[in-house]
Amino acid sequence: MDYNKELHLLHLMQQVYSSLISVSNKLQTTGDKYCVPLTSRQYMTVLAMLHLPEEETTIVNIANKLGATKQNVTQLIGSLEKKGLVAIVPSKKDRRAVNVRLTDLGLETMVNCGSNMTVDFMADVFNGFGEKELETLWNLLIRLYRFDGAEMDGFEDDVEVPNTFSDDEIRLALERFSLRRRNQPLS
Repeated sequence: MDYNKELHLLHLMQQVYSSLISVSNKLQTTGDKYCVPLTSRQYMTVLAMLHLPEEETTIVNIANKLGATKQNVTQLIGSLEKKGLVAIVPSKKDRRAVNVRLTDLGLETMVNCGSNMTVDFMADVFNGFGEKELETLWNLLIRLYRFDGAEMDGFEDDVEVPNTFSDDEIRLALERFSLRRRNQPLS
């Protein structure tokens, strides 16, 4: 065994792990500025709900979608409920379970935040990354998620959000996204 090589690999893995935690914290803190009144974690919680079928928005399913604990998601849902953005309703499928529903205010908030998070935050965070680099990063993160044998239940499925934007608004948002990615001033 080459001890120097193994020591180097161990050090490299520690650096990758530490960097992932730092990047995650930095993304969360920065993302909080883009979607007031939601925090990044609250935004992702609602997004996870929107990626689940309506009768499967249990706290456990939301936690699984986020790769988080049930306790953590319970706290996030509680803070969203206090803001009037979600409601807890009995499950029609399982009387022991509850589902989390987005309120009208929650949907309105999500639509308003979604533009900033989807367009501005993504353009700013991934500025300088090309399509191939993003695909590689995504595939590596999916592969890393499998370290314990569990598959990532990500957000690649279609989301169930009513389209409240006109074609013109979508076109303008995409133009803004493109300009922001290229660091060009918005006109």
